[in-house]
Amino acid sequence: MAYIKYGLLGALLVVAQVAQAGEVRVAVAANFTAPVQEIVPLFEQASGHKVQLSFGSTGKFYAQIKQGAPYDVLISADTATPQKLDGDGLTVPGSRFVYALGTLVLWSAQPGLVDDKGAVLRTGSFNKIAIGDPKLAVYGTAAQETLEGLGLWKAVSPKLVRGENITQTYQFAATGNAELGFIALSQITKGGKVTGGSWWIVPAHHYKPIEQSAVMLFSAKDTEASKAFLAFLKGPQAASVIRSYGYGLPGE
Repeated sequence: MAYIKYGLLGALLVVAQVAQAGEVRVAVAANFTAPVQEIVPLFEQASGHKVQLSFGSTGKFYAQIKQGAPYDVLISADTATPQKLDGDGLTVPGSRFVYALGTLVLWSAQPGLVDDKGAVLRTGSFNKIAIGDPKLAVYGTAAQETLEGLGLWKAVSPKLVRGENITQTYQFAATGNAELGFIALSQITKGGKVTGGSWWIVPAHHYKPIEQSAVMLFSAKDTEASKAFLAFLKGPQAASVIRSYGYGLPGE
């Protein structure tokens, strides 16, 4: 009888946990695709909540949220967009925080093409260079700022291929449709190491700091699950994953 009682109790606890489990609909800036795909299973295992991910450019997500898109949380590639949403009254006050500091990198799938000072940009020995659309993608804006600061924007403009988001920009460079691409360091980093090709980590003084913020949206259906997800994103397990993809962390 004791075994039956304990078995029933265990079953009831499982049912109760499932009943309490919620779902978080998260809009994720494209540069954070790989890290969040590692973070979500850790969160789901720890919390019992489920996460539904959508990926895209921060600029497009802003427009969608303004039009009532059904997201609970925005993981942005910048701080300005969540701040604008704050001003629009579309976020939960006090929920916004910086979760990562992004790094811009000039990358080529071809080993040896990009030197460690980015001098390849001045040689002009390439046909196409990919950047994210500066109107939509934060890393695209950083790329434009870098090229303008180097006095190369006009010279390379005829060779630019613009990606709708940083994932598409990476694909242009990875497939060889563009020999070079300004992308997020996180896209070519795994376990703290760059995975292949050749690259130049753009010095931070060439572009405005890429402070990436997350925020809970006012329209969130499951506020408890959304709060739990954001709390997990601030925690040590998520921080370890974020750091392994080449991001900096606030306060470090």
